[in-house]
Amino acid sequence: MIRVVVADDQELVRDGLAAILDAERDISIVGTAADGAEAVGLVRAVEPDVALMDIRMPEVDGIKATQKLMASGVPTRILILTTFGTDDYVLAALRAGASGYLLKDTPRAALLASVRSVAAGDVSLEDSLLRRIVADHLSRPSPPGVSSALKRLTPRESEVLILVGNGHSNEEIARTLFISETTVKTHIARTLTKLGARDRIQLVVLAHRGGLV
Repeated sequence: MIRVVVADDQELVRDGLAAILDAERDISIVGTAADGAEAVGLVRAVEPDVALMDIRMPEVDGIKATQKLMASGVPTRILILTTFGTDDYVLAALRAGASGYLLKDTPRAALLASVRSVAAGDVSLEDSLLRRIVADHLSRPSPPGVSSALKRLTPRESEVLILVGNGHSNEEIARTLFISETTVKTHIARTLTKLGARDRIQLVVLAHRGGLV
């Protein structure tokens, strides 16, 4: 069961999203929040699998809330759902640690797929957004030790990282390498640890920085 918190300052939107998600057999709403500060407290308390987070909220906005949650070390993955799709918002949210970014006019099926994808450890981003994120990170100085860290990966972990860097999902990687999705997740978890990466987006960037993609 995927446990979800919904944070949005508009009551109708918040309740509507909660109702849509809670109607699914594999998704359970474990709380809702009307602002970023409330969302931070709630997520820390119940540690859901996914927090669906609006950006523009009173007191503490969704980006600051995401930063606070990532700094606190909770395992919850953040999926931004907002009406604002400008580069500044997208980049700020993903730099803060969000695992996905959707607009509120996203079809219901896409919303459900994104929640499931983020909960499974994938990144929920359109290819164009992912390319912008990679370009943004590559424009900055490369952190030391990237090449030596990549050398610590096993051949299979490197294969998985290359596919992650090309934007493939866990399911696609499993099919390509003829292994199970569970095995893919294991390789990704080990790669995250070896590279000191926080999430899948950082793996994509490191794959590009290291010349694997």
